[in-house]
Amino acid sequence: MCAIPPRPEDRLGAFVPGLDCRRTPTGDGPLAGLTLAVKDLFDVEGAPTAGSTPDWPGARAPAKADAWAVAALRAAGAAVIGKTITDEVSRGLMGENRHYGVPVNPRAPGRVPGGSSSGSAAAVAGGLADIALGTDTGGSVRVPASFCGLCGMRPSVGAIPMDGVIPQSPLFDTVGWFARDAATFARVGEVLLRRPPAAHPPARLMIAEDAFAFADGAVAAALRAPLDRIAAAIGCVERIDVAPEGLAALFANHQTLQAREAYDTFAPWLDAENPRLAWEVAAAFAGGAAIARDRRGPAMERRRRHAARLVTLCGADGVVAIPTTPFPAPPRDLPRRLMWPLRMRAGTLTCIAGSAQAPQVSLPLAEVDGLPVGLSLIAAPGNDALLLRAALAFG
Repeated sequence: MCAIPPRPEDRLGAFVPGLDCRRTPTGDGPLAGLTLAVKDLFDVEGAPTAGSTPDWPGARAPAKADAWAVAALRAAGAAVIGKTITDEVSRGLMGENRHYGVPVNPRAPGRVPGGSSSGSAAAVAGGLADIALGTDTGGSVRVPASFCGLCGMRPSVGAIPMDGVIPQSPLFDTVGWFARDAATFARVGEVLLRRPPAAHPPARLMIAEDAFAFADGAVAAALRAPLDRIAAAIGCVERIDVAPEGLAALFANHQTLQAREAYDTFAPWLDAENPRLAWEVAAAFAGGAAIARDRRGPAMERRRRHAARLVTLCGADGVVAIPTTPFPAPPRDLPRRLMWPLRMRAGTLTCIAGSAQAPQVSLPLAEVDGLPVGLSLIAAPGNDALLLRAALAFG
């Protein structure tokens, strides 16, 4: 019988305070010896799942079983060392939680870690855990991966079961993960995706010029060298606009779908509990409620066209390169009037893959003034294994 893993000293404020949910592995597989941090949206048997907000019903009773992803990683040999803080019920992108505080970004002290998988990213970046689970609906793994200098992935929708995870927008919800190095990252991916990396790295690279133009100039410049290295390795390179209708229009359409669906997901709870929420979380729900339901049909058709174009661009062997985020991690405690536009800008890049239900990997390949920024590769929906191979080849 494996011993209960030691509880790490939480010098980063990454873990849910007062909750000890350490669990031993249930098997001895490819992740043996690794410690696992779990976002507070995933069930861990015998522990509450609270969404890092005090009024969520799951905070009142222990979960009866592990979420599918937690069970899979434990069966592969990983030991759970704790649950990590998230933006309230995943409705955030910067990693600030009014109830539990802001986890420290070990790679950028004094700056946000990114969210909503904030505690998971902080725990891995700070060496408190080897790997961590997060969720990604609108960027909640990719943004903290970029801000904290980690490998992070949003898989294709449906590639990893969401059983035992608090949902937000089922059209876009995914289970993602973090690791500090590409080899560990790929091992975790092989377990969660239930398939090995592709036999060969991508054969074609498309550089999304509109996405690089949208990023801060310093970010685009910092990513130039790693992008050139990847382009040289692949050989076949094309420059494209990934959103010919405009990134702003793509983001607005994505928000129409995600915000309305997120409100519908949580409406029964909001009606019954009138929960305590941060202003921006409440505002996001109110914005979703105001979106007319008859806008869904046209928005779904625009989403379908974007996804079809991405499939055509990528095919079976191609990837699209974009900056993961348009800027490095912003300072903590910015006024809401300044933080909200930054959240919108970050979401404008993350919706490129998200709207298509496509996989995206963020690799920690550059810095701006000592602050990490990620380079992302996007593949066609269902081609997650190609991104695992790309991480091994280029990460």
